[in-house]
Amino acid sequence: MTRLFFACDAHGSIPVLRKMVRVHEAYNCDVVMMCGDLTGKAIVPIVEEKPGRWWSSPWGTKETYKSEKDVDRAKNIYEKRGFYWFMTTEPELEELQSDPNRVQSLFKELMLERMRYWIDLIEEKVPDGIDVVVSPGNDDSEDIDELIKKSTRIIFPLERVVEVDNTYQMISSEYVNSTPWDTPRECPEEELMEKLEIEFGRVESYDNLLCNFHAPPFGTVIDLAPKLDEKAQVHVRYGAPEMVPVGSKSIRELFEKYQPLLGLHGHIHESTGMEHIGRTLCVNPGSAYTQGMLNAFVIDLPETPGEEVVAVAVTA
Repeated sequence: MTRLFFACDAHGSIPVLRKMVRVHEAYNCDVVMMCGDLTGKAIVPIVEEKPGRWWSSPWGTKETYKSEKDVDRAKNIYEKRGFYWFMTTEPELEELQSDPNRVQSLFKELMLERMRYWIDLIEEKVPDGIDVVVSPGNDDSEDIDELIKKSTRIIFPLERVVEVDNTYQMISSEYVNSTPWDTPRECPEEELMEKLEIEFGRVESYDNLLCNFHAPPFGTVIDLAPKLDEKAQVHVRYGAPEMVPVGSKSIRELFEKYQPLLGLHGHIHESTGMEHIGRTLCVNPGSAYTQGMLNAFVIDLPETPGEEVVAVAVTA
């Protein structure tokens, strides 16, 4: 049989990225997949106030560091959460904050630097006999695509059919249905439906088809997220966040129509789990990247088509 290791939503967390290049050792997998939302969300200045004294303020509260060991500890915390830190001084920071274009340019530079670091790790640590599939998600800038494509060890799966083995094929889409955050790769359901129909049109049979679609299908246990009010604040009911389905209705409709073998999803960090839509098994490993934890599914594709797909949730 063919074994997949499927994870998503690393969001630039260095412990998660480092774990991804070692999973083949623990799980004896043939294909390693990190699909969707690869990059971090914020940059954090570490400011030298005076020689031997630094500060940063990532969560609105100023934190002071009195030794280089304290600074290194802070760097590790930020890297675990996927933040991009940089060293600066107070005059440099004031100048930077006055120029939004420079801030954006710095974010891009640090984002690409971390992607290069991870790609180098993949090329160094993952043996040649193991396929590595890396695809972006809705939060990711298109700036990272060319970096991934240039790697000789990585399969970039978008806008193509990936032959997983002699039996199974995979189509992919990084796009999700509209969100409150206007992310780089999202669109209304009607447009998403058109994009996905193009992907289904690339194959002749759906019986052994895997769908690497970042958005989960609507109305399942794997698309539940906290309900937001008109100010994008979490709606609390009876002392807990009210959870509502936020996945894609287009993906749900297409799965009901074509009945592929497997749906590989992410996007909704809170909704780890699996659910069938007819014969289609849909999985979402969720994400705990801020804790440096790697959530994933280990999936065994049967050697004989028609037999059951076995999927097991794991955390590293």
